[in-house]
Amino acid sequence: MPIEYSLAERGNPANAQAPKRWYAVARSQGETTVRDIAGRINQMSTVSTIDVMAVLEAFFQTVPDELAAGQIVRFGDFGSFSVSLQSDGADSEKEFVAGLINNVKVVFRPGKLFAQAMQGANFRKVSSVAPETAARAARRKAK
Repeated sequence: MPIEYSLAERGNPANAQAPKRWYAVARSQGETTVRDIAGRINQMSTVSTIDVMAVLEAFFQTVPDELAAGQIVRFGDFGSFSVSLQSDGADSEKEFVAGLINNVKVVFRPGKLFAQAMQGANFRKVSSVAPETAARAARRKAK
């Protein structure tokens, strides 16, 4: 299945005088829930959907704890999760306090499995209207 994209015209934030250019923007096709994933895993294995859901729930509880403990969580060829911090700067190392940290992000780094899957991706251009916007408009019309 191809990755759908539309085009968006954007300016250069580093140079407001530069002409705007057109860039590809990935468009989602909807959402897949944890239950959907569990159902797919159930179909390709002997593990029940309920058991898969239990393992995934344990995963969702365990990974944040490991990240908060300063660990990088590696899942082999799937990829790894780590923590990244954003902070305001201090004039010196001695003046830096933890209160200057204003954001904690979880970073996912795809492994070989993801890299190989994305290398063979196909692309298809779609309308510039986001599918989510079109879906909301259709629901409003139906009411």
